[in-house]
Amino acid sequence: MMFPFLSRTGQLSFLGNPFEAWAGALAVTFGAAVAMMFARAFVLRRVEAVARRTRTRLDDFVTRMLSQTYLLFIVVFAIYFGSTFLELTAKQEKFVARIAIAALMLQAAVWGDTGLRAWRDQFSIGPVDGERRASSSVLCFISRLLLWVVVTLMILDNFGINITTLVASLGIGGVAVALATQNILGDLFASLSIMLDKPFEVGDFIIVGDVLGSVEHIGLKTTRVRGLGGEQVVFSNGELLKSRIHNHKRMQTRRVAFVLRVAYGMPEDLLCRIPHIIREIIASKPNIDFERAHFFAWGQWSLDFEVVYHYRSPDYILHMDAQQDIFLQIYRRFQQEGIEFAHPLSIVRLDDPRLADTLLRRDGAPPPGPAFH
Repeated sequence: MMFPFLSRTGQLSFLGNPFEAWAGALAVTFGAAVAMMFARAFVLRRVEAVARRTRTRLDDFVTRMLSQTYLLFIVVFAIYFGSTFLELTAKQEKFVARIAIAALMLQAAVWGDTGLRAWRDQFSIGPVDGERRASSSVLCFISRLLLWVVVTLMILDNFGINITTLVASLGIGGVAVALATQNILGDLFASLSIMLDKPFEVGDFIIVGDVLGSVEHIGLKTTRVRGLGGEQVVFSNGELLKSRIHNHKRMQTRRVAFVLRVAYGMPEDLLCRIPHIIREIIASKPNIDFERAHFFAWGQWSLDFEVVYHYRSPDYILHMDAQQDIFLQIYRRFQQEGIEFAHPLSIVRLDDPRLADTLLRRDGAPPPGPAFH
């Protein structure tokens, strides 16, 4: 009969290992635990020092994740290191390795969960609207749920449990749910895309198709825009992202182009003076960069000058005030210079001059019908 604490050679042993081997394994376990705790504290202090000197959020996330390194997992890892100094059976080695791998997966899941919650909390700092905060919370919840589901399946597989049927069931159920709620899920993921990519925010003035207005609400399924007439226009997030969106709030400058039509018959010197007059008027205005003024087309009833300038502000009211001032000054200068604006007209030519004279002398008025000059 074999005693549990005696080896075949008569030495004291436990599970086939002498007490000297157990003492060495315990020493390695203790040393590994102390070393990992010291490394955790050292790295955490260094990262915290870097985080205080920088404004980036990544180091803050790393600090918060490392602070969630649990002592239980450190002890499990240390025991695994110590077990390598023992003579264990294949089943014992496999069991210890599985425990260590499960602990590593759980610790990684804790780090990932902490990082996701830190991202959510950091995103909520500052002037963030409630709808966008809700969207970030939903995204964080979905990400955390997927993380823990994947880690749980990996741990079950690590312990030898067949998860093929479970994964197939989850896949079939997920496909069924996705097909049944594809429109809702499409709008939900479109909302998350709006939150991450930020093509517009609450308060931005946007143009979508023939709708102009300010963004009032960004929800999980719809976005609401207050139109210029005071009505509220509701877009589904999926359809909104498929449209071409013009965001006027993010405009840095406004390019303004207009055409001045001058009457035929102007003297050449006055025509040559028009670009200089326009340049002088526009260049004297603040916050305006004059680009060009050219005689660019022969119209049917006018000589056309194209004018282009840039207003250094996205404010629409200020832009319209400046444009009105420019137009009034151009009108005033043209009157002073004797430059006539063109008016639409039609010219009727008669083959018989005597008939034309008769029509003009009759009652002193032009004949009925098209304009006659």
